[in-house]
Order: sequence, then structure tokens, then C-alpha cells
Amino acid sequence: MLPEAIVPVRSLVRRSREPIVVQTFRSTAAAVVAYVVALSLSSEPAPLTAPLTALLVVQVTLYTTLTTGIRRVNAVVAGVLVAIGFSALVGLTWWSLGLVILTSLVVGHIVRVDEFVPEVAISAMLVLGVTRVAATAWDRVLETLIGAVVGLMFNLFLAPPVWVAPANEAIRSLSRRMGDLLFHLGAELAEHTPVEKAAARLHEARRLDGDITRVDSALRQAEDSLRLNPRVKEGLLFRLVLRTGLDTLEICAVVLRVCCRTMTDLAKERTDGSLFPDEVAEALRELFGHMAVAVENFAVLITAQISSSAEEAETRLSQELDAARASRERAARLLLEEARSRPGQWQLYGALLAEVDRVLDELGVEKRSQRLVEELDRHSRARRTRAPRLRRLWERRTAAER
Repeated sequence: MLPEAIVPVRSLVRRSREPIVVQTFRSTAAAVVAYVVALSLSSEPAPLTAPLTALLVVQVTLYTTLTTGIRRVNAVVAGVLVAIGFSALVGLTWWSLGLVILTSLVVGHIVRVDEFVPEVAISAMLVLGVTRVAATAWDRVLETLIGAVVGLMFNLFLAPPVWVAPANEAIRSLSRRMGDLLFHLGAELAEHTPVEKAAARLHEARRLDGDITRVDSALRQAEDSLRLNPRVKEGLLFRLVLRTGLDTLEICAVVLRVCCRTMTDLAKERTDGSLFPDEVAEALRELFGHMAVAVENFAVLITAQISSSAEEAETRLSQELDAARASRERAARLLLEEARSRPGQWQLYGALLAEVDRVLDELGVEKRSQRLVEELDRHSRARRTRAPRLRRLWERRTAAER
């Protein structure tokens, strides 16, 4: 009975370490602290602007918190200034309210507060709707500053969670779906494939675009969590490995969709039997099987955080790619013989082999290393371009020390 009783406790402890749970508690604590601080500094009896600002400023990453806090304070200050200006000229009527909202939205775009443009109008309306405009205006600015500072301090002293694990899981889930599609394509080659069934596989391949969009969103969150995070030493390298890996999977997904299109065209031509003879179908089934395993091993490789795991995944990937290339050569010889008996379909056979070659080339270890080196060089050049004076000063200092 004791182990069964411990299972829920272990599950609760495990879930308490998940990034979304940690973020929930951090946001709650920051809002409460901001409210307590605002009670002692603001003259308002219920300074709810401070916890609201802290709740919105304490984002999932430190990088986002810094950029969000600055934009949010700018939005509130701009709205307060608009309200003060209108309160000195006109009262609160339906036409003045519309003019305030219009002016606030225009000012929000001018000061470039991005997603906080509505906050400019909200601040102006809240301040304009009270009797003591001046006092309420500066209290609102003070509360906003308190919330922003508390949120920033929370992320400085209590580092936000690193969202690499959810991004890794999203990438692996995408690779599993691609691998399943390849396995299914290979399994159906030796049997009669109606056009409707081939079209269903094509729609399944098209749905990978939505999966890639979700993975890209998770990866962007992971990239932001690695920026300016004191717990991460090689943040740039992690970001580039995941980003270049996703780019490769996206290219493979596009090629896989084209491959399903080729299969659909073959199904339209071969309405009375299987897509390929038994020997050709067996060679292609073996080829697609190796490609499916290679795609999954590629995802394991780019998401491996430990060097030993990465080396093992790279070895498995290389083995599967070698086996896939051998199967490809065998399938190419058989397809050449088949094309001689069916010359009208040689273009589809050639397109299928070209699509297979593109996937194998993209998954290659050499191609991945080349793409990663190019991204590192591009980031290095961009960094030097962004701060040329600082770079020259650093080079002079280094030369002087030498």
C-alpha cells in the first residue's frame, strides 16, 4: 500500500517542477508583493494597477520581461499625459471620450509600445474618469512603476524557468508524426491504393504545416528563455542547434508533402492494382522505413543536451542514413527496369527518387554541421555590426594587453 500511496505525491512533486507550474507561482507571488509595496507608497486605497502590471510584466522569460516592462511603462505614461492634457481643455463627454481614445491609440503607435497600444487608451480613460485627475494620474504612474520594478526584480533574483524541454518535446513529437507518415507510406506500396486513400495521406502531410507552426512557437519561447538567463552558459549554441534543426525538419516536411503528391499522381495512373510490383514495393518500403527512423534519430540528436547522448544519436543517424542510401540505390535500379516497361510513368519515378535524395541530404550530419557553422558566422557578423564602436574599443584593449 505504501508505494501506491506515494505515487500521487511523486506525480505532484514532478509536476511542480514543470515550467508552467513554476511560472504560475512566480506570477502570483510577484503580484502580491507589488500590491503590498504599492499600499505603502501610493495614496490610493486599493492600488490594483501595481499587481496588474507585475502580473503582466513577469512574463515567461527574463528577456521578454525586460522588453515588456519598458513598453508597458511607456504606454501608461503616454496615456496619463494624454488624459492630463484633455482634462485641462475639455470635460468628459461622449465626443471627448472618443477623441481621447483616438488620440491615445495614435500616440501609442507613435511611441512604439507594440502590443500595449490599447493600454495607452485604457490608462487615459481611467485617469480622465476621476475627479482628481492630477493626483490619480501620478498615482497610476507610480503603481505601474512599482509593478514593473517588482516584476523585473523577480526575474533578476528568481530566474525564470528555461523552456527548452517543452521545445525539445515538440520537436520530437513532430519527428514522430513525420516518421509515422513515412512508415504508413511504405506499408501501403504493395497493396492497392485508391486515389482517395493517397489523397488522405497528402492531407496528412499538409497538416504537418500546422505542427511546424506550433513547434516554432514553442521554440521561440525557448529561445527567449535562454537570452539573458544566468543559469544558461551556452544559450546561443542551444538556440542555433534547435533553430537549424527545426529548419531541416521543415524542409523535410515540405519534401514529404511533395512525395505524397507524387504518390497521389501514381494512384491516379494505377487504378487497377498496386502502385509498384512486389519487389519494387519491398525496396521502397525498406527505404521509407530507414528514412522514418532517420528523421526520429535526427530529432533526438538536435535535442540531446548531453554529449554522450548526442554522439550515440549521431551514430544511429549515420547508420540509418547509410542503410537508406543503400536501399535507395536498390530501389533506383528496380524503378529503372520498371520505367522501361511503363515509360509513361518514368517522370513520377524520377520525382520520387529526387524527393528521397533531398530528404537524405537534409538529414545528413555534414549538412547539419555546415548549416550550424553558417548560422554561428552570421550571428558573429551581426553582433559586430550592431556594436562597431564597442568592438573597436575591445580590440584596442586586447591589443594593449598583448
